[in-house]
Amino acid sequence: MIEFRDIELQDKELIDKFLINNPYRASESCFSNLYGWAHKYKTQFAVWRDYLLVKFTSDRGGCSYLTPFGKGNLASAIEMLVKECGCPVKFEMSGVTEAMKEEIERAMPKRFEYIRQRALYDYIYTSEKLINLSGKRLQSKRNHINRFKAQNSEWKYISITENISETSRCKDMLQKWYDLNRGSSDESLDLDFKSTSLYLDNFEAMELRGGAIEVDGEIVAFSLGAKLNADTFIVHVEKAYSEIQGAYPIINQEFVKNEASEFTYINREEDMGYPSLRKAKMSYRPDILLEKYIVKEKDQK
Repeated sequence: MIEFRDIELQDKELIDKFLINNPYRASESCFSNLYGWAHKYKTQFAVWRDYLLVKFTSDRGGCSYLTPFGKGNLASAIEMLVKECGCPVKFEMSGVTEAMKEEIERAMPKRFEYIRQRALYDYIYTSEKLINLSGKRLQSKRNHINRFKAQNSEWKYISITENISETSRCKDMLQKWYDLNRGSSDESLDLDFKSTSLYLDNFEAMELRGGAIEVDGEIVAFSLGAKLNADTFIVHVEKAYSEIQGAYPIINQEFVKNEASEFTYINREEDMGYPSLRKAKMSYRPDILLEKYIVKEKDQK
């Protein structure tokens, strides 16, 4: 039996050893994402031989796993997960990219079925695109930013990375943002608020980077993220007051320019199936729309 346990902040160094050099660029493959959303997915992990195993459990008792991360016999690691799975539904892995799918197929040919999950696709852009916003297709983004600057002459960018004390001001802004948007009965808003608070409370320990936009002494937007792998940075949080025109585009641009310009790619995570979020992410013309699969055992005939 594999002894899974809850993921904790002190597990970061151990988990990073398996994830920080992974080649997949998938949003699930970083500690800050796993830990930041553990309250929703009941995330647990185990180290088995030379593999990191990650398990999620739903409120209904079902469970799923990430593709094992490590080196060695992948088939043995997956087979161990299949035997370990005691959920009322059949074994499945989630967040499986095309590259992972190919590795699984080489290790265990024709054992599984692969079901595309559009809501889980990651939106990945070059940092150059998000910083420069070049071309006609991104003209509207430049226009919004120019209007923001024209209407807010006293604006400035603040690097939270260099001044961690600014997290308290971001928490104040987060509470105001939440109060303005909490009219919705959507549970996802509460979950998002909890995750963002967790990031701000543990900003330094999680080795996050952050930035904020200030207007007339008040923070009106902020963003948080982390190194995903050698060439990719992941943006976990982006908050802005929607009534301030251009607040979202300018924090998007300034954050990448100031905190993540050395990375080739920026992963802005999935849209979770929300039409408005999908429209916003597609409007930046992703360079890579990273496909994800749910992987299940084929029915035995």
